[in-house]
Amino acid sequence: MTTTEHSYETAPALIGTLRKAQNIAAMFGLLGIIVTIALGLSQPTLDQFFRSYLVGFWYWFGASAACLLILMTQYLTGGAWGFIIRKPLEAGAKTLYAMVFFFIPLLLGREHIYWWTTKEGMADKVIQAKNLYLNVPFLFGRTAIYAAFFIIMTYLLTKWSKEEEETKSTKVSARLEALSAPGVLAFFILMTFCAVDYLMTLEPHWYSTVYGFLTVISWCLTAMCLMVATITLLAKEAPMDHGLKTKHLHDLGKLMFALTMLWAYLQFSQLLITWSGNLPEEIVWYIKRWNGGYGWVSLILLIGHFALPFLMLLQQSVKKNAKTIAMVAIYILIVHVVDVYMMVEPNFTKVSDPHISISILDITAPIGFGGLWLALFFHNLQSGSLLALGAPDFHKALNHGKH
Repeated sequence: MTTTEHSYETAPALIGTLRKAQNIAAMFGLLGIIVTIALGLSQPTLDQFFRSYLVGFWYWFGASAACLLILMTQYLTGGAWGFIIRKPLEAGAKTLYAMVFFFIPLLLGREHIYWWTTKEGMADKVIQAKNLYLNVPFLFGRTAIYAAFFIIMTYLLTKWSKEEEETKSTKVSARLEALSAPGVLAFFILMTFCAVDYLMTLEPHWYSTVYGFLTVISWCLTAMCLMVATITLLAKEAPMDHGLKTKHLHDLGKLMFALTMLWAYLQFSQLLITWSGNLPEEIVWYIKRWNGGYGWVSLILLIGHFALPFLMLLQQSVKKNAKTIAMVAIYILIVHVVDVYMMVEPNFTKVSDPHISISILDITAPIGFGGLWLALFFHNLQSGSLLALGAPDFHKALNHGKH
């Protein structure tokens, strides 16, 4: 089929599908948030509410942040794989305009979840030794820096992308590339601090040198799976019905495969370093996650988050088929909630008596945040073209895989 200018326009039927998906997602999101708040307020303390809030928020905030990172990486590296998901990545990145404000409840309710911010925590000798970093005013300041970075970078990249599409100017493309280079570097630095601030300090005496990078990679895996699931949905109508090629799916499947292996490698590296060091302040993190029922959840992650996706994505036939690659992507998205749960909840059990704690809020919070995130995402997808029409390699990428 020959691609024409007219075929680049988004089909009215697809706009209708996106609006319907937006409304359904918003309904589930509001319902999930309302149930989470209602059940959280009905409990004796707000501790469990904020734990579950962090699980849901961190999962979907990471998806937004990773969309921005992958978008910047695509501007730097090029490649047809990124061309086909550039507009969905922009739509995902623009959810950051809302997501950054969901840090505020965590800051306001910090004493319910971050022990080091309490009077007892601040009296601890280890916390006092880290006071130069672990102090509340500095935490507020760092969060403001994270929010400013996301808002500014997203605004500039999406604005210039629209300008590139309107002018077809390579100067604008060069500007996007020039901004993305320091943007990627700043992203990894800032998000390492962010992971420390909002996850690692849940266990303030513990530390890991690969924690920040592991967090970012897990975010990227989430975002990549979302992109794959999205484009297979969009491929039913124009312009994606002829824009998406088997080779695009194969490339994205290989990236999912690589991120799955990198996630497992970093998890193993962290474990190996902790195991070989065998220091009391380090092993506490694994003692909690290997005992009291959490060991079974860790086994689920080993098999469900690594072994099964690894074996499925190892097959070319799976990566080249839209239905199977979408099913694998959705499966990883579901099982990754368990990974985020394991990053948060075990920190609140006693190392002397670890026992598993699963609350209904750990289910409703991710559903609530997920519904709101998807509603914003589908809304953003309707605001412009679904293909990067101004990309310098537009026609080459559109015919990716053809001889």
